[in-house]
Amino acid sequence: MSTDAQTAFEAALQRVQTLTRRPDNNTLLQLYALYKQATEGDNTSPKPGLTDLVARAKWDAWTKLKGLARDEAMRRYAALVDTLE
Repeated sequence: MSTDAQTAFEAALQRVQTLTRRPDNNTLLQLYALYKQATEGDNTSPKPGLTDLVARAKWDAWTKLKGLARDEAMRRYAALVDTLE
């Protein structure tokens, strides 16, 4: 059974594919982190090395969401996509 958060999240996943303008890097990191938290929960992957800047930024952004419920991450993802349209 799909919750309201899941429905909004799934719709946002479709809408983000059709954005006419690429979001800035900080927004892309937020989207990535919220997506990972919504779909996988807390980050349990090993911390990337400092030389892999992109992977480290993604890891840090996701790790900051530790403890955030998946439904809340879905809602925040959908709300963020709403601001980009």
